Amino acid sequence: MAFSPSNASVGLQISLLLKFFMAAFAGPFLDSFDYNWGQSNSQILNNGDLLTLSLNKECGSGFMSKNQYVYAKIDMNIKLVAGNSAGTVTAYYLSSQGQYHDEIDFEFLGNLSGDPYILHTNVFCHGQGNREQQFYLWFDPTADFHTYTILWNTQAIFFYVDGIPIREFKNLESSGIPFPSYQPMKLYSSIWDADNWATRGGLVKIDWTQAPFTASYTNFNDNNACVSYYETMTSCNTPNSNLNNNGWLWQTLDYSDQGKLKWVQDDYMIYNYCTDSKRFPQGFPPECYVNNKY
Repeated sequence: MAFSPSNASVGLQISLLLKFFMAAFAGPFLDSFDYNWGQSNSQILNNGDLLTLSLNKECGSGFMSKNQYVYAKIDMNIKLVAGNSAGTVTAYYLSSQGQYHDEIDFEFLGNLSGDPYILHTNVFCHGQGNREQQFYLWFDPTADFHTYTILWNTQAIFFYVDGIPIREFKNLESSGIPFPSYQPMKLYSSIWDADNWATRGGLVKIDWTQAPFTASYTNFNDNNACVSYYETMTSCNTPNSNLNNNGWLWQTLDYSDQGKLKWVQDDYMIYNYCTDSKRFPQGFPPECYVNNKY
C-alpha cells in the first residue's frame, strides 16, 4: 500500500489508541514500581493487578517503588514459591541508600517440600543491622495470598502478617538507641539465589530442575504513607495535609494486639537475637534490656 497522509493519520490514531489502552490497564504495579533488575523474569498480569517475580539459574528479579517514604504503612499480598524452594529467598523490605542506610526487612527463606518457610525479620538503623528475629508461620504461605504489612511510624516499627503483629521495634531514640526517623526509604522486593546460607545454613542447595521459582504479588497499598518529596517535605507535613487522617503515625499496640504479639512470639518465634548469648557474649544490644520484644 502506498504511503499517504491519511495512512499516517490512521497509524497515529492507532498508536495513540494503543497507548491509551496500555495506560488504562496499567494497574497499580506499573503506576507504583520500576524494575531494578531481572525484568525478563517478571510479568505483570490481570490488567496490572498481579505481578510475578521469578528466579532461574541465570538470574533473579526485583522491583522498587517509585515513591520514597518517611514513615509509612505498606501492605502487600504475597504468595510464595511453592514446592521445593530450598536455597531461595524472597525479600520484601523498605530501605534507604548509602553506607549508613536504614532498612526494615521481611525475608522468606525457602525450604524443601513439606518443610515450613522461615520468616526472617531484621531492622537496620544508620547502617547497623544484626537485629534478627525468625518465625514459622501458622499457615502454608504458598497455597494462597497473605497480607504482609510494614508499619513504620513515630512510635515504633511493627511487622504484621494478616493483620496480626509478629514483631515490635520501639522508638527509643530518647534513650540513645538508633531508630530510623529521617532517611527516606523505598519499598523493594526480589527473589534471588541464597543457597550459600538460606536453608539449613547453606547445607541444602537449590534444585535447579525445579526452576523457575516464582513469587506473586497483588493488592499493594501505600495509602497510609508519608511520601517524601524533597529535604524534609512529605505528604504528611505539606500545608494541605490533614493530620486527622494520619492516626497511623502515632499508632501503638492495643491490649488485643499485645496478646496476639505474645501468642506469635511464644508459639512461632524460632530465633531472637535478644536471647542469643553465644552471639553476644559481652552483652546484648541495649534495646534488648529495655524490652525483650525486639
